[in-house]
Amino acid sequence: MALGRVARRLLLLLLLAGSGLEPGAADRCSWKGSGLSWEPRSRTVEQVHLRCTEGSLEWLYPARALRVVLEPNLSSTRHTTVCIKPASDFQGASIYVERAGQLHLVVSEAEEARLRHVSCFSAHTPQRVALFLQASPQRDISRRTASFQYELLSNQSAAGPDVQKMALVEVVRGSIQNVSHDPENHMSQVEVSGQKVYRQKNRIFRQDEATGEWKGPIKTLLRCKVKKGAGDFLFTGNEHFGEAWLGCAPRFKDFSSIYQTARERGTNPCEFQFR
Repeated sequence: MALGRVARRLLLLLLLAGSGLEPGAADRCSWKGSGLSWEPRSRTVEQVHLRCTEGSLEWLYPARALRVVLEPNLSSTRHTTVCIKPASDFQGASIYVERAGQLHLVVSEAEEARLRHVSCFSAHTPQRVALFLQASPQRDISRRTASFQYELLSNQSAAGPDVQKMALVEVVRGSIQNVSHDPENHMSQVEVSGQKVYRQKNRIFRQDEATGEWKGPIKTLLRCKVKKGAGDFLFTGNEHFGEAWLGCAPRFKDFSSIYQTARERGTNPCEFQFR
């Protein structure tokens, strides 16, 4: 079935449901439910509200459609990118995101390549993001589970390090050796050669015994526009989906200047040893 027909069908289902949208039993960070518990002849669409910046969803025996509203209790609108990581055994449904009244495919069980990667997309309304899960047609009642993790990432993580909030998992000084971009999933993979590892949690960077250099792959958002080139950078980041993700990296000399200014003003929350 063409994507346009699928999207129209799902929108029609939602319109038919009308006021029949039912709130999910969960109003938290994560949700788990089953399509077997729904009335077979009902046209209502189950609705779930998830109010955290990260969590998970597990939909057993997917049936009809599920509307998931990511509605974190945020005091600001810094969180503007949503990332989804499907489970390795994801099956039974496809995931769409609503943008300006249109549905856009994010994850499909028919496309194995998408199931192996984290998919990210911009949230046009940071305080409220709607996802639609449409169950795939099934001929039997065998067990299928559509499950994924989600995280909302902030603009700050893509703008570079904040000396006021340096609770970082990874801090590495080095150069960019190679870059590969994945426009479909809004991600970039960067091969880094590090001179100095100030901090790391998951041993992403390993030292070459012969050269003494630290090497490792990192992930970052496509909007950082990372390019291969000369120069020293300070790569900083945190952990997402159990992996190290780094924010946009400023040139080391620029970060050093910002940090020293903060230190002179007494606004730096901690001492950072550059050498």
